[in-house]
Amino acid sequence: MVSTPQTIACIMLLLPCMTYADSEVIQPLSLQAALTISLQHNLSLAQQQARAEAMDSIPSQVASLPDPIIHFNALNLPINSFNLAQENMTQLQGGVSQNLPFFGKLALKEKSALHQAEAAHYQLGEFRLQLQRDVQQIWWRIFYLQRALEIIALNQNLLRQFINIARTKYEVGEGLQQDVLLAQLERSKLLDRQLSLQGLLKKSHARLNNLLARPANQHVSLPAQIAETLVTLKSESILYKLAKNSRALLHAQHKSIDSAQSRLALAQKSLLPDFKLGVFYGGRSDSLSGQQRADLMSIKLSMNLPLFAVTKQQKSIDQQHSELQQQRYHLQAQWLQVQMDISNAYSDFQQSKQQSILFKQGIIPQARQTVASMLAGYQVNKVDFLNLVRSQITLYNYEIQYWQAFTKAKQAKAQLIAMVGKEAVDE
Repeated sequence: MVSTPQTIACIMLLLPCMTYADSEVIQPLSLQAALTISLQHNLSLAQQQARAEAMDSIPSQVASLPDPIIHFNALNLPINSFNLAQENMTQLQGGVSQNLPFFGKLALKEKSALHQAEAAHYQLGEFRLQLQRDVQQIWWRIFYLQRALEIIALNQNLLRQFINIARTKYEVGEGLQQDVLLAQLERSKLLDRQLSLQGLLKKSHARLNNLLARPANQHVSLPAQIAETLVTLKSESILYKLAKNSRALLHAQHKSIDSAQSRLALAQKSLLPDFKLGVFYGGRSDSLSGQQRADLMSIKLSMNLPLFAVTKQQKSIDQQHSELQQQRYHLQAQWLQVQMDISNAYSDFQQSKQQSILFKQGIIPQARQTVASMLAGYQVNKVDFLNLVRSQITLYNYEIQYWQAFTKAKQAKAQLIAMVGKEAVDE
């Protein structure tokens, strides 16, 4: 058993040079690889893609004329004999008729459907952005949890050695039993936090696997090292302008407004009649006396009359006008929401970035100096063992908070990219 303060000094002086214990690395999943897999295999994205493709098939359908109708008729057939030669007007008739919407109605239906299809593709783009945001945020959450667990594992090892040292000093009469007990308590607290973080990590693995269309229990391992850099963002006003031009959500809503305008114009045309044109050929048999009778041809033209326009067509116009207004209000509300989301993500990024810099450049170095100072005091019996242990616990808490702030900044940037609608959010 080690029993000298010099051993403690060796442990503490080597602490700044220690690296966090790496867990077993099995096929590290980089952030870019996770994004690529999600875009290729995510089932919800595939569903949105199928919906957009289905919408592409609608315009040509609504722009086509109704199917023509083929007619087969037996006209003026005497019921007393059912003899085709008995009456002059008896004939077997065949023909075709076609419904003809008023000029411009089909074009407006096609235009409305085209706008809806375009909106669906913009919605697909919006969903893709949201998916990428979700993947990045959960990836960075897993990265934070893994770093936190590594820090806890390192400090558990240190506390285990501290406990052994305190126990040895107590056994030779140079220490107190309470030092051993208190160090064991702090180690138990670390174990409790470790269990909590492991549970969160397992749930985060399941969430990421779900986004990547993989089994929920599939092992996830991230790279052990990353570049600890955070970008400088463009100003909020510039990000607003970028979002106004790039955000798929806003483009989709513009297309919904265009579609609503086409439906309003179509409703206004409903006051105009539709037509039905038919051409028929009637074949007649020779008379009973053998006299030949000429076949007949008929041409029919009909149209509907909007006699109930006040309660029907006009109400449809009012409805479409209100729906158009609703779509316009919705666009305004969306734009305000986009601005708010950008500002929130911008603020979150700046705050987390400053916190991470503060921890890395200020608080953590100061905490390490404090630990070294308390170690020196402990060596000459001016600092009790508990304070030495707690100073080390405080240092590990600051290290965890650093990674938490760093990954929150990365998550905020992912949110900002999704809100702006493009990657170029940094200077």
